[in-house]
Amino acid sequence: MPALNHLIIPAKDKDASATFLADILGVEAGPQWGPFRPVQTSNGVTLDFVDSQDVRTSHYAFLVEDQEFDTAFAKIKAAGISYYADPHKHEPGKINHHWGGRGVYFDDPDGHLMELITKPYGALPA
Repeated sequence: MPALNHLIIPAKDKDASATFLADILGVEAGPQWGPFRPVQTSNGVTLDFVDSQDVRTSHYAFLVEDQEFDTAFAKIKAAGISYYADPHKHEPGKINHHWGGRGVYFDDPDGHLMELITKPYGALPA
């Protein structure tokens, strides 16, 4: 079965963006590899940040454990980063509780919409 290996994420400053995400996730940004600055997730996927003048924002969701969510969410709040319960940013300053878990959306330095969830999305609740 195929497995996702890496994503290339355009950034105005690859080092700042990789460091930002790594800090929130509680991991280390990897050393530069070619033109990329990687951040590796626990399932081995790397997000390879690359400097670009053409940053088209996208969405990236991370499934985290409850303790990881608590730590990351505390960092988001302490840094004064705006956060939302929904991807359309209609519920500022709130988190969601979809599928019995918790979720939060926030922007990275380039405007990519990041999401942390503690329960994977499944079938829509009745």
